[in-house]
Amino acid sequence: MFHLRSLILGTCAAALMAGGAVAKGEITVAMQLEPPHLDPTSAAAGAIDSVLYSNVFEGLTRFMGDGSVVPGLAKSWEISEDGLTYTFRLQENVTFHDGTTMDANDVKFSLDRINAEDSANAQKALFSAISEVNVIDPSTVEIKLSAPNGNMLFNLAWGDAVIVAPESIDNIKQLPIGTGAFKFTSWTQGDNLKIEKNPNYWGAPAALDVATFKFISDPTAAFASVMAEDVDVFTGFPAPENLPQFEADPRFQVLVGSTEGETILAMNNKQAPFDNVKVREAVAHAINRQAIIDGAMFGYGTPIGTHFAPHNPAYVDETGISAFDPEKSKALLAEAGFPDGFETTLDLPPPSYARRGGEIIAAQLAAVGIKAKINNVEWAQWLETVFKGKNFGLTIVSHTEPMDIGIYANPDYYFQYDNPDFQALMTKLNATTDEDMRAQMLGEAQQIISQDYVNGYLFQLAALGVAKAGVQGLWTNAPTQAVDLTGVSWAD
Repeated sequence: MFHLRSLILGTCAAALMAGGAVAKGEITVAMQLEPPHLDPTSAAAGAIDSVLYSNVFEGLTRFMGDGSVVPGLAKSWEISEDGLTYTFRLQENVTFHDGTTMDANDVKFSLDRINAEDSANAQKALFSAISEVNVIDPSTVEIKLSAPNGNMLFNLAWGDAVIVAPESIDNIKQLPIGTGAFKFTSWTQGDNLKIEKNPNYWGAPAALDVATFKFISDPTAAFASVMAEDVDVFTGFPAPENLPQFEADPRFQVLVGSTEGETILAMNNKQAPFDNVKVREAVAHAINRQAIIDGAMFGYGTPIGTHFAPHNPAYVDETGISAFDPEKSKALLAEAGFPDGFETTLDLPPPSYARRGGEIIAAQLAAVGIKAKINNVEWAQWLETVFKGKNFGLTIVSHTEPMDIGIYANPDYYFQYDNPDFQALMTKLNATTDEDMRAQMLGEAQQIISQDYVNGYLFQLAALGVAKAGVQGLWTNAPTQAVDLTGVSWAD
């Protein structure tokens, strides 16, 4: 588990020396990626949740900074003995930002929309066990499952399951209307997005009046913006080599925590030559994980050998099965019919872990004869061509969704892994509530994908943040991709 690398190194007064007086009711948060649109229920882009999760949109349950799942719009629930019926009691006096009432009908609409035939929800598979949603009364909703699902309360905390109103759906991608402690006010694409305090919030009011999210993709510009105190917080700071400088400066605090981000070299399992397990194994043995962590992330990151977070109690260390061994990689390529290697593409989205890590990986692959042509693509292009179009050979991406090993049970997922045994195991896991049995099955699942060399497993992404010394209440760890401002304030 990562830890808080640096405590607050000065007083709020020190934080004001270079940047002038801070407006206590306002905050500017910078991040590298800009959302492609503002509907978390119809896209895989984590940047949408980064801005809107908990701030603007809420679900029946929600994640806290420590990874726990707590009540959200549902204040309580009961689960039937057979695990097939969940009865949720909703919070009272909840309204959407447009003043309309949030009730059980909106919950039914939101959950039915996830499972609709034309659903664009990126995590639809998580909710496939929901067979029907019934409105008992305006404050009570019943969810019936086709089979028990031990992850249901966890799944309902995802940003993909937030509650939306049918009246707002037509414009949700540009005008998000939720129930959260903040309401959306404006979005200047390419620059910033603003939210402001919701005066009619049903729960504990936010301390901040206004929050501005600024989108700064270039690492050099990110460093300059923080040093000049143009921003108050930079979440997911993209230039880890600069963190020691911030640690030594009393104007700032540096937060280093853990994320759910399994950073992988994804392989298109249905595209030759990656449809050959020996080729995938050869790729895995060509990779020096520590060199990537040191070279691209300046030591921040934990090596992984499977798609699972090392801080999870059910984690199994599978790094040994794909240890760096270039000679073995060459031998496997020869066995697979590629004694002289082959050519492929390596699509790299904007984050530093991908762009910087991609250069290192391309060199490592070239050393065993695999010539990977680098294509630097913007995030929207990556989502369209790689994630949706499956038009790629190799790509690098960090999967920041919580405990998402179940994606390997979906043969239509972008890396197109199709293993009926793994799919059956996931079905069994979803129907299991006993924690010891679930841990055993999760361990087996990790071993299967590791031994099938589905992807090249690189490292668990660290949560790297820099903030002015006076900011308090930020999440250190990132159990989901969110910049939750509901508990953030300035020190007195």
